[in-house]
Amino acid sequence: MKLHELNHRPDNEDFKLNEIYSQFTKLLIELEKRELPDEIVISINNDIDEINSITNIGNELRKQIKKRLQRIIKLLEKDLKLVPRNYYRNIWMALGMAVFGIPLGAAVGTSLGNMAYLGIGLPIGLAIGLGFGNGMDKKALKEGRQLDIEIKY
Repeated sequence: MKLHELNHRPDNEDFKLNEIYSQFTKLLIELEKRELPDEIVISINNDIDEINSITNIGNELRKQIKKRLQRIIKLLEKDLKLVPRNYYRNIWMALGMAVFGIPLGAAVGTSLGNMAYLGIGLPIGLAIGLGFGNGMDKKALKEGRQLDIEIKY
């Protein structure tokens, strides 16, 4: 089964909209290179058709494209384990700060008797998260599960 094409909108002058539109188009090009199951293709085609049916240009279109892009990325990751470049790094950067950084900073602050040291744990958690996420991204690349595109929300 073949993916539908995204309608070209030449009258578009919004830089952010052009950027997210370009990312969505690049994602579709990358997905065309892969053999996808029919139910995934149908779901992606439904999202493309919904974007093509939007007549407004501006914030509404940009929000809908972002929403559909995130939905497609989550669908690919959940069902096929396909991820864009730096997907795990971006997720684990925030998780590292929250899961490792804050408790580590609280422990340091409590042990020194001054909670002003709470912020010390955040960069440490960030580094732990980046290391773990980069490792998962390298593993995905080695296994051939990484798409040759980086999504920036």
